[in-house]
Amino acid sequence: MKNLAVSTLALSVMLSSHAVMAEQAQPKLILQVTVDALRGDLPDRFKHNFGEGGFNLLLNDGIHYTNAHYQHSNTETIVGHAALATGAPPAVNGMVGNLWYDRTQERVVYNIEDANYNLLASGADVDQSTEIDSTQRAAQGDGRSPANIHTSTIGDEIVKAYHGQSRAFSVSFKDRGAVSLGGELGKAFWFSKSANAFVTSDYYYDANPTWVDEWNAKGFTQQYGSKRWELSLPQEKYLFAGDGDVEYKIDLANFSRSFPHPYGPASFPYFTTLLSLSPAGDEIVADFAKEVIDAEKLGQGDYPDYLSVSFSATDYVIHMYGPSSIEAEDNLIRLDRTLADLFAHVDKTVGLENTLIVLSADHGAPDVPGYVNALGGNKADYFGIEKMKQSGVFEAVEKRFGLGEDVVRQYADPYLYLNHELIGAKGYNLAEVQAYIARLLENINGINQAITATDIMKGQLADTRINQLVTNNHHPIRSGDIYIVYEPNVYINDFDGLKVASVHGSPWRYDTFVPVIFAGMNIEGQRISREVTPYYIAPTISQYLRITFPTGSAGEVLNEVIE
Repeated sequence: MKNLAVSTLALSVMLSSHAVMAEQAQPKLILQVTVDALRGDLPDRFKHNFGEGGFNLLLNDGIHYTNAHYQHSNTETIVGHAALATGAPPAVNGMVGNLWYDRTQERVVYNIEDANYNLLASGADVDQSTEIDSTQRAAQGDGRSPANIHTSTIGDEIVKAYHGQSRAFSVSFKDRGAVSLGGELGKAFWFSKSANAFVTSDYYYDANPTWVDEWNAKGFTQQYGSKRWELSLPQEKYLFAGDGDVEYKIDLANFSRSFPHPYGPASFPYFTTLLSLSPAGDEIVADFAKEVIDAEKLGQGDYPDYLSVSFSATDYVIHMYGPSSIEAEDNLIRLDRTLADLFAHVDKTVGLENTLIVLSADHGAPDVPGYVNALGGNKADYFGIEKMKQSGVFEAVEKRFGLGEDVVRQYADPYLYLNHELIGAKGYNLAEVQAYIARLLENINGINQAITATDIMKGQLADTRINQLVTNNHHPIRSGDIYIVYEPNVYINDFDGLKVASVHGSPWRYDTFVPVIFAGMNIEGQRISREVTPYYIAPTISQYLRITFPTGSAGEVLNEVIE
């Protein structure tokens, strides 16, 4: 009986110990960091110039999944952000692209536009004269909300799990980077270039919180007035030290194609646009994120809070100069310092041992054709949409069906939307017209595949990686009739007259490849090389917290993080 009593006591102590350990394992803050367009190889590529406490904190002390790829084809900003938030592909969460054609409204719509709401800032409407993000021009009105996302987000599930005593906040330079990860139950803030301030919509608040107005009143961006983006280190320390003023880079508003890059005076109409094309954009976002932590006392309560911070500068810099440039390299060196400062602030206020950090990206990025061809390549090129009109496609369609160019309702890259009413009125079968046009498109130099909605819906595609990714991107209402896949390193770079150097959005590996890193909470560092997908991030966070997964999530968990 004595031995039994001792065993019972030992078991009781052991169970009590496990209960304490389980309680200690609950994070006070989940910090989800998204670096827009951070291709999966770039952190390791530029690691030699990183300092302590930023990327190296993650790379050395975190669980780094080095072979993470998205499993959808249209690798655009909203698609990746929504996938990170929901743990689901666009076929499930509905976010098939930055833009899509809405047949009920007979127009192209912007992914998070919502006419039921308005911005809580005067002068914060999209100023088309200085806006490089041309996708926002499709929106009717300045209202923004997560209503178009069809499934719940990880932030939503955290708020629900703890009866609203946990809070979810999301911050980004881009509105779609904030709204997507803010979800339905969180609060989202983004930077308006025209208002030169962080804004939100009346979906989230009836009026701005006082601390937001106080932060905006500080005029944080004014410190960059009449200054320049200079190299952070001596030039010889860079991998791309010999990179300079090459013709394939873009000079927007006299920002220059080589260092230094002048911002101009704060009164310059393009001033905030130029800030977005440099590390300054991320520094602005990080400073506001620290304000969110302090003002809302995140991580200070009895239940875990959630904060998403999406950094957009890497995307803008790569669009202008490409990922293989001294600008992209220096931008990440500066972002490394920005991350170190943000993590230090979290450590001071919450404690990194109490914070679960997740870093990933919404998509990767292709090299600029000029860069590839300068190394001896000859296949990389830009695709002009006029090639479709000049190829004889519409002449052939008219000859075969008696249908002219009006058979196409809209081309919203990568989808071609056909005129269903016209095709029906002529008595033709939609699937037959889709297939005929798709085969004609595949004869155009630069197009790899043209995949019809009918073949996707009926499961008639060959079992290839590209076909599966296109299928995962297909939504029966929002997707078009034909999905166009361009050849590797071939893409459209002209958006309403604005030309850029590099454009993501393909199903090729350079665009699907992103880092996935978990750190904090005393996680021990390791590198995992098996292929995973960022869809696993949201359910892994859920499993870590022992809460419900987002409603549409893929459901697979990264066991190394849980263990």
